[in-house]
Amino acid sequence: MKNLTCIVVGGGFAGIHALKAIHKAHAELSNGGKLRLILLDKAPAHVRKVLLFRPAATGEPIHVPWERIVPEGTEVLQGAVTGIDKDHKSLRYQDRAGISHSLDYDVLVVSVGSIVRMPNPEQGGYALTGPNAAARIREQWMANLKLAATMADGAEKLRLMSAAVAGAGITGIETSAELAFAMRKEAAALRLDPHNIRVHLLNTQERLFMEGPAKVGHRLERYLQNLGIMLHHRTRAMSEEQGRLRLSDGDSLPVGFTVWTLGLAPNPIARSLGLPLTGDGRIIVDESYRVQGAPGVYSIGDCAHIVDPVTGEADRMTCKEAIPQATRLGRIIKADLSGQGANAERHRGVSQGYTVGLGPGHGLVWSRSWGIDIMITGKLAYKVKTFMWNHASMVR
Repeated sequence: MKNLTCIVVGGGFAGIHALKAIHKAHAELSNGGKLRLILLDKAPAHVRKVLLFRPAATGEPIHVPWERIVPEGTEVLQGAVTGIDKDHKSLRYQDRAGISHSLDYDVLVVSVGSIVRMPNPEQGGYALTGPNAAARIREQWMANLKLAATMADGAEKLRLMSAAVAGAGITGIETSAELAFAMRKEAAALRLDPHNIRVHLLNTQERLFMEGPAKVGHRLERYLQNLGIMLHHRTRAMSEEQGRLRLSDGDSLPVGFTVWTLGLAPNPIARSLGLPLTGDGRIIVDESYRVQGAPGVYSIGDCAHIVDPVTGEADRMTCKEAIPQATRLGRIIKADLSGQGANAERHRGVSQGYTVGLGPGHGLVWSRSWGIDIMITGKLAYKVKTFMWNHASMVR
């Protein structure tokens, strides 16, 4: 077997698991050829993006050094992809110094992921986009509580002890729960009444958790209400200005700060790569993750439009879907390299199920198999959720 150069672009959950799967597949195939395995990513370390609420609430770091998680011998290049020459199987990228380079590849995996949807700048508040934004959120609420501790009781003191989370998807739910725990703990340390902490969760939908059955959404709602989180359904946050969050119904809330958790969008860098795209900018692949018209190029994760050939449903932008995609991709690449590509695996959607963190030691797990709903809450659910967080980033 000839020497093989494989480049994975993007070190998110899909990318790091793809590296692991490709390394394993090559070891099973190898008959003398060497594997040059390269990771290209803009960041100096892997960011555990599903835990962005942690630095916002507790200050806990969520970076993992590349050397802890990539296969031994992997070259890590810090830079941004700028283009792909499909005919000559060459990738162009720009390093941290702005210098352009090119790399030839035999196999290229594009897993550039997604970005957080941003509010308009005039809407105020903070979008939970990354560790730096999370750190600013924590600085804001801690400064608010310290100021409140110097004030006499009154409306302004209560405002400083409040927060709003705009967007009630899984990230919004987890962020509101973690903020409620952290703010109450800090309030007690500052000799403020923790019961005066208010976290508002703004939800544009009829209920929580539209991805699953109503009974799961109602259970989540009761859990959050027991944490003291105030839910506002069928309500859109419009803008925060001068300590008030304006709502779509014309009302407003006094808040110390607002966190926007508006969901994900495909990484716009995909539009510059010359690959076939859907209207919303996701890379079109076949049922084995191959990019048509680009020999040796595959795509998985949030940036790829991956459809279950049985159900016709597209995968969502979640790590629970990206990880099995990466595992399967390793076997597909092995089949393609050995000339057995026609018999390579096809994509299969994951079973229905979600895990939700609800603050330290608390969680909810829901899954559906054979038409039966299974739901777990409390400490056991939190252990399952913690395992999933750690598995996603290959942290042990």
